[in-house]
Amino acid sequence: MSELKRKLNIIDKNDQVIGQDTRENIHQNGLLHREIHIWVFNRKKGVLLQKRARDKDTYPGLLDASTGGHVEIGDDYLKTAVKELKEETGIKANPSDLVFITKMRQKSYDQVTNMTNNVIRVVYAFEYNGELNDLKIEKGKATSLEFWPLEKIFNPSKKDKKKFIPALLSDQVLDILRKIEKLVEANIR
Repeated sequence: MSELKRKLNIIDKNDQVIGQDTRENIHQNGLLHREIHIWVFNRKKGVLLQKRARDKDTYPGLLDASTGGHVEIGDDYLKTAVKELKEETGIKANPSDLVFITKMRQKSYDQVTNMTNNVIRVVYAFEYNGELNDLKIEKGKATSLEFWPLEKIFNPSKKDKKKFIPALLSDQVLDILRKIEKLVEANIR
């Protein structure tokens, strides 16, 4: 089954399931659904970003969170986060390795594909001390993984701004990255 035809839960603003539809219809109609993001960070190298594949239905070819994914029917946020981290980077993590950052609502519209991503998203952080070339890229999801110093994300050049999905530079996401920066500074694991 293609990724766009996969069914997902539709939720209300209280995160309660109210129906199901295909991912494609959910994005075409801006229906509220569940997602996770994991921000993988390395104390010396910064935060890991993935360059989205060119055929993604939203924001193809742009840099995004380290790992992200839709919460499938029957799964919860944490189970999805562990699964997506393994699938998209090759990192095997236990649920206790993930640090909860926030639960948020976000809506964004992609003018290129005319798709609306309307989500309640749970965000986690994960500390990775390995090498970039030890990570595995999931085919069809991303074309590369890159570490970016937080300072370059907080103060991007005009050229760099064009490389990111628009939401990455939103106040909500920058606040998340500031929380991760505090984790790094506090040496909390």
